[in-house]
Amino acid sequence: MKKEISQLKPKRIWRNFEALNAVPRASKKEEQVIQFMMDFGQQLGLPTKKDAVGNVIITKPASPGMEARQTVVLQSHLDMVHQKNKDTQFDFNTQGIDMYVEDGWVKARGTTLGADNGIGVATIMAILASDDIPHPALEALFTIDEETGMTGAQGLVGGLLEGTILLNFDTEEDDEIDIGCAGGVDITATRSYQEEAVPEHTVAYQLSVNGLQGGHSGMDIHKDLGNANKIMNRMMLDGFTDFGMRIASIDGGGLRNAIPRESTAIVVVDTAHAQAFETEWQQKAQEIQTEYATVEPHLSIRAQATHMPASVVELGLQEGLIKSIYTAHNGVWSMSYAMQNLVETSNNIAKVTVGDGQIRILCLCRSSVESRKMDCANALRSAFELIGCEVAFSGSYPGWNPNPDSAILKVLQQKYVQLYNSQPRVVACHAGLECGILGQNYPNMDMISFGPNIRGAHSPDEKVEIKSVAKFWEYTKAILRDIPKRTE
Repeated sequence: MKKEISQLKPKRIWRNFEALNAVPRASKKEEQVIQFMMDFGQQLGLPTKKDAVGNVIITKPASPGMEARQTVVLQSHLDMVHQKNKDTQFDFNTQGIDMYVEDGWVKARGTTLGADNGIGVATIMAILASDDIPHPALEALFTIDEETGMTGAQGLVGGLLEGTILLNFDTEEDDEIDIGCAGGVDITATRSYQEEAVPEHTVAYQLSVNGLQGGHSGMDIHKDLGNANKIMNRMMLDGFTDFGMRIASIDGGGLRNAIPRESTAIVVVDTAHAQAFETEWQQKAQEIQTEYATVEPHLSIRAQATHMPASVVELGLQEGLIKSIYTAHNGVWSMSYAMQNLVETSNNIAKVTVGDGQIRILCLCRSSVESRKMDCANALRSAFELIGCEVAFSGSYPGWNPNPDSAILKVLQQKYVQLYNSQPRVVACHAGLECGILGQNYPNMDMISFGPNIRGAHSPDEKVEIKSVAKFWEYTKAILRDIPKRTE
């Protein structure tokens, strides 16, 4: 693996990416990667510091002849989403990502790759280490915890940075220039319940939904991919009425920003209805698999006999729980009136866990319009409060309002046309970029976002295109050469 990845071009990016991917860097567990980046800056002899929340800032003076240009902030986040397939044996706390090359893309074996946002980090490292790339004065900003709360961006105080232009390297289409993004809010519904004894004359089943693509809950939400939590819940509707089904446990999904790929539940059904339950389960599974055949060809929905659980959820709550999740919105809530084909508001029912007397449901609602974001969030709150859940909103962050008159946007457009003889697409995205948050304390900073082609971010299918990284590298160097002069 090491030799294969390190020989890709441009070597200076891929070698940095390889080194970075050897370091565990889960969100909220970035101690090792923070030290890795501190060591990197100090070994280069560049001023390197860590702020109060853990962001790393490395500064580099302008190349000869570039001193009069505006100072540029190069920004990417250090953390990555840690997701793996259930059958993959991998310890994110101790192992480096196992990468390989296939059909022009770099992938990982059974886990997320970390190209989001590791390629951006590796690119900034290459620029900092270079002695042959013309550039203005640089401030490299490596933020933490972008994926699960954006606490790094939120904790960056005003006055630490002097740059007037910010280049964010966290988008995933190499012909796009991003000038806006969605904000978000986490919704957490919790409730305790009384466990009840397993009814007599029942048999136990393990129910499973897997084989889904998953993906980024912002960038992929418009694709109407399967959500394992919603599919599992749909399969269990009317289970008690028809078969005496009682739920012992549910474990579905993972991180808020990842569309859930898998869900597992343990249930019991009346022995007298077991055969009818299995027959109907297979029929409903076939119906849903047919519905999703085009977009989710590997979807598997199974019911297998298993050991008897110790307890089940109280009956009245069980029916309310299934119906509240059934009615809770998942997917696109509304499209943007301001930008064509842009998702404005959405929700991801990311994780559902039931067991040991506790219910916990995690959602992430995104929107580029604050009032619509809260409208969607309140709809979810209402659904879950109807069954007695306590519902908390947390981690709210603002969107990034597009500025079509941005001066740095014009630079990027001109350079793209010069290099590729075509117009780039100027867009806003439904993901949560850090630009909106950073702009709160740096309101006069001109911000833009771009990057290479990345597919399947936040899932084990994540991959980054090799030729696109080379394109991104040449484009970035060309932009740095043409940064405007400071205005007095």
